Amino acid sequence: MTSEPVGALQTGIERFAEGVPPAEHGEAIALFRLFRDALSAGTIRAAEPDTNGIWHANLWVKRGILLGFQLGEMASLTPAGPLTFVDKDTFPLRQFNVSGGVRIVPGGSSVREGAYVAPGVVCMPPMYINAGAYVDEGTMVDSHALVGSCAQIGKRVHLSAAAQIGGVLEPVGALPVIIEDDVLVGGNCGVYEGTIVRSGAVLAPGTILTGGTAVIDLVHDTIYRREGSKPLEIPAGAVVVPGTRPVRTDPGARLGVSLYAPIIVKYRDDRTNTAVQLEDLLR
Repeated sequence: MTSEPVGALQTGIERFAEGVPPAEHGEAIALFRLFRDALSAGTIRAAEPDTNGIWHANLWVKRGILLGFQLGEMASLTPAGPLTFVDKDTFPLRQFNVSGGVRIVPGGSSVREGAYVAPGVVCMPPMYINAGAYVDEGTMVDSHALVGSCAQIGKRVHLSAAAQIGGVLEPVGALPVIIEDDVLVGGNCGVYEGTIVRSGAVLAPGTILTGGTAVIDLVHDTIYRREGSKPLEIPAGAVVVPGTRPVRTDPGARLGVSLYAPIIVKYRDDRTNTAVQLEDLLR
């Protein structure tokens, strides 16, 4: 963990993000390693909520991650068993130990340096957590799940098998995908393009959320969409299932074509809470 003040890190990253003079390459590498340590320790994040619960991207942090890719050189990384890896040497695989409190079951899982993984997180093989991601306490990352670069995952989240949480690294001003506390993401779900899933929501298996997705709320008789720079947002406690909506213009209407549309069929209640308590037994 770095002891470098956050303000000094930010100043250095913003300076080198404009370009690294050849004579200062070594200084930039040293600064980036301190920055990467701070990401891994969770003391800095690619996005954070303000006091009103509104999420904002930390532009300088995302610029720092991009700087790491610019500074990195292709290198052979430490092999795991018979496997070998060749990648940018600025983002090697993280090394874990018992004192860290993270349980990683053997079988092909990888976590890049620069990703924060809190104590109590469970990683089922094979899964992958990319640089800049933040995965908070008590979360389970199940088999074949992906946590993309800069994605922010809250406490006690279950990312079920084959769930794909997209990362948004560029453009630096774009908000990454946000999954807040106590969300259940079902198997084969996909959440992309800066979508925010608020606390306690449940995404049924196969639900796909993107910036172009229209989500129909049957409970409140409304439709949620991304509007300009405001991302698609799933309300707290919503239970979302895959659905369709009819095309009302020709030739789609004449042919009976329907488009994919996730549907909020209810909001979390005691029965839903009982069902998701099953997740605690797996931890």
